[in-house]
Amino acid sequence: MSPPWSRPLEVDRLADGEADVDFAVPLAELSGLRSLRAGLAGSVHGRVHFARKQGTAVAELAMSGAATLECQRCMKPMQLAVQTAARVALIASEAEAGRVPADLEPVLAPGGRISIGELITEELLLTLPLVPLHEGGAGCVTGPAPVAAADGAGETHRPFAWLAELMKR
Repeated sequence: MSPPWSRPLEVDRLADGEADVDFAVPLAELSGLRSLRAGLAGSVHGRVHFARKQGTAVAELAMSGAATLECQRCMKPMQLAVQTAARVALIASEAEAGRVPADLEPVLAPGGRISIGELITEELLLTLPLVPLHEGGAGCVTGPAPVAAADGAGETHRPFAWLAELMKR
């Protein structure tokens, strides 16, 4: 049986009733993030409030939690706090995007249905860094520093210098 946050909901019914939906979601279970972020862990919780603005269904998402990502510098796990809020217009087709109020971003809800998991995934794709790195490199474990050459001691070895000579011919 699928978790409640993964089931498609009727956007118009929720918006007309100004419904609130609370959620708690393990990030590893969000298929839209799992394929882009190997080793993603953690969870988020929060609330989505549905309403109408100028005839358009609107979802107000507020969530917080923590995500464990892989630092791309040291390849070790790192914790990242997630605290975000967003207001989006839910549209049934791309043709409706022109009618969305200017202060809202359109999110496609095909057939007037969308799951809470899809809303969370959209917002996390915008919130999480493309290249996760430990803050200032403080948490990174790096290899030994390169050895500096002595002042003028030794000649630089250029193994492909002969290619330059061949190109001149």
